[in-house]
Amino acid sequence: MFSKVKKFFQDEEGASAVEYGLIVGLIAVAIVAILALIGPRLSGVFSKVYSSLPT
Repeated sequence: MFSKVKKFFQDEEGASAVEYGLIVGLIAVAIVAILALIGPRLSGVFSKVYSSLPT
């Protein structure tokens, strides 16, 4: 019984999938944070462009 438990904890086969999931999650959080910071500036830029276009 103890050998099966020891073998289970030493098995690293599924670790890469968890690591990839964490990396993807961190990238998603970074993208959301960047867009939240840049969003108001982009809105201002698009407003300026829109107001300068001839109607």
